Amino acid sequence: MSIVVIYGSTRPDGNTEQLTKYAIEGLEVEQIYLRDYKIEPIEDRRHSEGGFSDVDDDYNGIVERMMKHDTFIFATPIYWYSMTGTMKNFIDRWSHTMRDEKFPGFKDRLGTKKAYVIAVGGDNPHVKGLPLIQQFNYIFEFMSISFEGYVLGKASRPGDISADSRAHSAATAMNQKLKE
Repeated sequence: MSIVVIYGSTRPDGNTEQLTKYAIEGLEVEQIYLRDYKIEPIEDRRHSEGGFSDVDDDYNGIVERMMKHDTFIFATPIYWYSMTGTMKNFIDRWSHTMRDEKFPGFKDRLGTKKAYVIAVGGDNPHVKGLPLIQQFNYIFEFMSISFEGYVLGKASRPGDISADSRAHSAATAMNQKLKE
């Protein structure tokens, strides 16, 4: 099994990244930090005669790297009860990729993958983070990706995640599951 972590945070070494490190400790993973790449928002051309146009950004390269793996971990801070805009742009672009000849069978290939979510928020994330988890669940269901689990952490200020023993315990459990 090969694993890729896709980070949606804009802050290096933030709480989400720190919690994710617990979940992947001792595992060989590829880490993709979306903040390090240019990903243009989707221009929805699904119903246009010419369809989608090529976009001059880093998105296709990220998808190529992602698709080499069996298991995805999407790690994002909770922004306004959802994923970050950076992560959302990336996933929105899947609509283009499903119709892109450069990625034949993209949706079918995603259907062979497993996914996890790690998310951190400051305002009661174990309740208010659930819409984010439901959003990922619907995305994974649509793409036939097997949703294997999630970890929610509570942190507001840099470093606060170190005090969330509940999140650390859940990340350790995820780590054990990933090692099986």
